[in-house]
Amino acid sequence: MTAHHQPSGLKHGLPLLIDPNWSPEQGMAVIELLDDLRDRIWAHYEVALHNSYREDRITHCDRPVTDPPF
Repeated sequence: MTAHHQPSGLKHGLPLLIDPNWSPEQGMAVIELLDDLRDRIWAHYEVALHNSYREDRITHCDRPVTDPPF
């Protein structure tokens, strides 16, 4: 069994088992559901998510200097 790395960084928790008997159509239906859920969450939290992503990606060197260092 191959270890899968989650974007969230979680390494433990509830296992997510996918029925190996799903048809490709069932798999696609789940993907479409997740896409719809992602779109709804993004529409509701768009500004907050942008701010959070920006804060996560700014390094100490990237932050604007507001006061002179001397």
